[in-house]
Amino acid sequence: QVQLVESGGGLVQAGGSLRLSCAASGSFFSINAMAWYRQAPGKQRELVATITSFGSTKYADSVKGRFTISRDNAKKTVYVQMNSLKPEDTAVYYCNAGVRMTYRENERDYWGQGTQVTVSS
Repeated sequence: QVQLVESGGGLVQAGGSLRLSCAASGSFFSINAMAWYRQAPGKQRELVATITSFGSTKYADSVKGRFTISRDNAKKTVYVQMNSLKPEDTAVYYCNAGVRMTYRENERDYWGQGTQVTVSS
């Protein structure tokens, strides 16, 4: 069983910063790519940023230059540093990880429970 637990959400004024963390726990063989998604009220969940196990990153155009994704493989944790926050960044942010339970099994997606980020104008 794999658990992803997010933390770091909250209320911040426009222009402010937040850092989200997501720690993976459980017994598994490996974690491959990790990512952050977000879902605003009435909208579909969208990809914010991804990071491979080797540290290669990709970002949504809407957050490029403002958000930075990183990971600590030893701690099985992924982070996203969010700067210059805008009201349109308000959403529930979800952590995602591709996990192989054993070396024989294919990778499966796991999700955290989500953490609310609210940016006031």
